[in-house]
Amino acid sequence: MDFNDLTPEQREAILAAQKNEITEYHIYTKLSASIKDQHNKEVLAEIADEELAHYKFWQRITRQDMKPDRWKVWLYFIISRVFGLTFGVKLMEKGEQRAEEVYTKLADTMPEIHKIVQDEDRHEKKLMELIEEEHLNYVGSMVLGLNDALVELTGTLAGLTFALQNTRLIALSGFITGIAASFSMAASEYLSTKSEGESQIPIKAAIYTGLAYVFTVLFLIFPYLLFESYFLCLGLTVINAVLVILIFNFYVSVAKDLDFKRRFLEMVSISLGVAALSFLIGFLVRVFLGVEV
Repeated sequence: MDFNDLTPEQREAILAAQKNEITEYHIYTKLSASIKDQHNKEVLAEIADEELAHYKFWQRITRQDMKPDRWKVWLYFIISRVFGLTFGVKLMEKGEQRAEEVYTKLADTMPEIHKIVQDEDRHEKKLMELIEEEHLNYVGSMVLGLNDALVELTGTLAGLTFALQNTRLIALSGFITGIAASFSMAASEYLSTKSEGESQIPIKAAIYTGLAYVFTVLFLIFPYLLFESYFLCLGLTVINAVLVILIFNFYVSVAKDLDFKRRFLEMVSISLGVAALSFLIGFLVRVFLGVEV
């Protein structure tokens, strides 16, 4: 088949696929060279070799050399180093799914593409066999700490905002409540993990739960330390809560192959619902009990 005989759309799709393959070859090669785990290193190196073979397949058709997208190579390398190999590789894997759609459109014209599609399917299975990173084994503990902090502290701050109407007092009360609750949650997670005899180490589960709680607390009360308007602070706190839910659920959905939209909407609904109810309680306390600060 002559490359010039193809339609402009087909030529563009093939050139994009060729560039994508050489880019992913460099990504996998760089990741393989940077990690210590021998099993992960070998799997990534093997996948890199297959990506290079795919690139050469397209090169024989286009008779052109393509340079990798260096920005994309460094982007996924940095993401994998900062957020973990599993997250970085699976995020890139979603890009491979888009590449498979291109291959499917070209399959009728070039039957050899079926082998590439099969290779991409094997990539996904091999990636799933990568040894799990330790922190992913404790995602449940992090979810527990983060979700409890979001629901409890967002509600607490909403209630305190109307009851106290003083940003410094609200921040102090929220901080004390949040730190005490984080210790309580960490202790509960320790006892729960220990009693259930799971594969997790109880002390690590407690640490992950406590840290997720503390960081969430600090992020939520931060606006009250910057501004004087308590309603502005409450609005920013709600925005911060939604951002935390968005970022964390995106991370977990990619790393653990979970439904992002359903989990995100569920957590947002619960957190904002509790905040609204607590705000109403704070209003009633101030009005009917005559609390003035």
